[in-house]
Amino acid sequence: MRLTRQLKVTLALIGLASLLITAGAHAEPPLPDIPKGKGEQCVEPTPVMRKQHFEFILRHRDLTMHEGIRTKKYSLVECINCHVVPNEKGEYPRFGSDEHFCSSCHNYASVKIDCFQCHADKPESAYGKAKGKFNHALGGSNPHHFSNKAAGPLSKGDLELVSAENNSHE
Repeated sequence: MRLTRQLKVTLALIGLASLLITAGAHAEPPLPDIPKGKGEQCVEPTPVMRKQHFEFILRHRDLTMHEGIRTKKYSLVECINCHVVPNEKGEYPRFGSDEHFCSSCHNYASVKIDCFQCHADKPESAYGKAKGKFNHALGGSNPHHFSNKAAGPLSKGDLELVSAENNSHE
């Protein structure tokens, strides 16, 4: 059987298209471009942090706010101080932009977080003389920071002590 030139070209194009479709089906999906932090290594291995960072942050929040145990290892402030770095112009990316360390993955995965409604989205050093002035007022609109089911809300004296400790770090 003799094939016409047009049929040969059509079959060749179908074959090429099937190769391209097959090759595309096996390609890895694009990944987010995650900015590199300042430090040599993170507090946990990268694969562990990618899978469990939110567990560390939430546990640290509970220990700090409900138990009064304040450490730096899994502190959101320390994460931001290390991982949010200035661009070529010396400007710090803000949360929401793909250049911000947290946003780069959260935007990619369509995960909404509310950390930066209260917490700073850039390092403490970026605030210069205003360092420490960006925190919300104690007990303001975030009463969840100051209650414990077992112990109840912090007393006025405890709030004054926490406030004095916060002011001594400026």
